Amino acid sequence: MTSIDPSGLASTESEIIERAEYRDAVIDLLAVLAVSEITAFERLAADSVLAPSFADKATMGELATTEFRHFISLRNRLIELGADPEIAMEPFRNTLEEFHAKTKPVDWLEGLMKAYVGDGIALDFYREISSYVDERTRELVVEVCDDLSQSAYIVERIRAGIEQDPKVAGRLALWGRRLVGEALSQAQRVAAERDALSTLIIGGVDRPGADLAEIGRMLARLTDNHSRRMADLGLAA
Repeated sequence: MTSIDPSGLASTESEIIERAEYRDAVIDLLAVLAVSEITAFERLAADSVLAPSFADKATMGELATTEFRHFISLRNRLIELGADPEIAMEPFRNTLEEFHAKTKPVDWLEGLMKAYVGDGIALDFYREISSYVDERTRELVVEVCDDLSQSAYIVERIRAGIEQDPKVAGRLALWGRRLVGEALSQAQRVAAERDALSTLIIGGVDRPGADLAEIGRMLARLTDNHSRRMADLGLAA
C-alpha cells in the first residue's frame, strides 16, 4: 500500500515504519494507548461493583469488554511491529498509575465522570497525535479512541443521577475540573518524557511537525471538547 508519509512524500507503509525514529514513536503511541485501555478495562470492571442495578452492572461489563478488545488490537499491532508489548508498555506504567491514584473516585457517579471526562481528554490528545502518523496507525488510534457508545450511556446515567439528587451537580462539576487538569498534566508528561512522541508533535529532521500556532489550536480543541462534554452533562466546565 502506498500512502503519504508524515514528511509529505509518497512512501509505502513498510518504508515509513522502517525509519527507526518514526517506528519508535509509533510503538510509544500504541503502547501508551495499550496501557490506557487495559487500565480502563480493569477500572470499569471494578466500578461495576458500585453500579446501582443489574442492568448497569451488565452495561459496565460490556464497556469493559470493549476496552479489552481495544487492548488486544493494540497489543497485536505492537507484535506486528516487532515490539515486545510488555517492554513497550512498561515506561508508561508509573505515569498512568500516578494519574489514577490522584483521581480515585469516591462513588459510582465520580467513576463515570472519570471515564467520560478524564479518559475523554486523554484520548482526544492521542487522536491529535495521530494526525502525524501513517494511515494504518491513524485508523487504529481512531478506532481505539472511539467512545461513542460509552459516552451515550455515561451521559444518560450522570444526568439521571443529577436529576435524582441535584446537590451532586456542584461536586461533579468540581470533580470534572480536577479531572481535566490531571489528564492534561498526564498527557503532557507522557509526551515530554518520550523523545520519540515529542518529535511526532514538534517535528524532526525527517518530517514537519506542529508549529506554535497549531499547538495552540490543538490545546483550544482539547478545551472545547472538554467544555462540550461538561455541557452534555448539564455541568459548568
